[in-house]
Amino acid sequence: MTDRGGPRLRGDAPPGPDVGGSADDDGYRVRYRDGRADSHQPLRAQWDPTSRDVGRPRTPRPERLARKQSRLGKFVAVYGWRAYAIPILLVVTVLVLVDAVRGGVGDEQAATGDPGFGARSTSTEGTDVIGVPPKADGNFAASIPSGSLPEGGPFTVTGAGTWHVVPGTRDQVGHGAEEVFTYTVEVEDGVDTAGFGGDESFGRMVDETLSNPKGWTHDQRFAFRRIDGGEPDFRISLTSQMSIREACGYGIQLEVSCYNPGINRVVLNEPRWVRGAVGFQGDIGSYRQYQINHEVGHAIGYQQHQPCETDGGLAPVMMQQTFGTTNDDIAKLDPEGVVPMDGKTCRFNPWPFPRV
Repeated sequence: MTDRGGPRLRGDAPPGPDVGGSADDDGYRVRYRDGRADSHQPLRAQWDPTSRDVGRPRTPRPERLARKQSRLGKFVAVYGWRAYAIPILLVVTVLVLVDAVRGGVGDEQAATGDPGFGARSTSTEGTDVIGVPPKADGNFAASIPSGSLPEGGPFTVTGAGTWHVVPGTRDQVGHGAEEVFTYTVEVEDGVDTAGFGGDESFGRMVDETLSNPKGWTHDQRFAFRRIDGGEPDFRISLTSQMSIREACGYGIQLEVSCYNPGINRVVLNEPRWVRGAVGFQGDIGSYRQYQINHEVGHAIGYQQHQPCETDGGLAPVMMQQTFGTTNDDIAKLDPEGVVPMDGKTCRFNPWPFPRV
């Protein structure tokens, strides 16, 4: 066959030896010894991806150096440091909630500047009256001016020495992780409550004070439930002047309230309920809230009194604010007690958690 010259048409390969198994230098078709014609398509990117060169061994796929990424790996790749922060925040949140349920209020009070409390006792042994200073015996003052009863409305001097339950119940208020205290509201027979709204008004003040978010139920350990029958954990009892002196003692010549576990009563002084206290310097409603919270504080285990902690700050609810909010005044009643004579003066405060 003679080559006539002229330009070659694409696809017309020049004759050549029946040798080799690869494309010629121009990329045109090459014929193999067995008669097969190899495609003159590019070796890797074929025009027809379905065609196969049967006689040519397939190039092995290169081994994958990296494993396929897991879902966790993809999550970390997308969110970066946040992928580690999320579980840490979940753990911290759980710990905070557990601490709150357990009643971890000490750190909270330190952070807000709220006044604190003394050590709590859960012992039920003993019948000693809780909440009054020691008897005056020459070493302690028999009275102090700041603790005197102010002028005001009439009160009952002598009651019957018995109490009647004010009808009414109230569902549980507070979380009560550790204790749910039941209480009754009672008024001594012979005490005339008409001047301050009647028995029902007294009971409503007790209920609203104990259910207030600034009260004891802010501590997740505690809850209260009012009942009007059966045996409660304690009886919140409005009591006349002479019966108070019998229930709480009169070793110092001051009108006091107290918690008397021997008769299972939070005994609230009716003369104080009517007139308040000179040293408290707050309105009568705030003083009544203080009376309730302070004496109920004794009933739930806070037996110790507290001094003014920060000069110019709020007084602790377990400070004897009926006698004043200045440490020096209260220290005169018990110089060896928990209240130092250090000149600090606080502002009145009826609440365990006043900044809620």
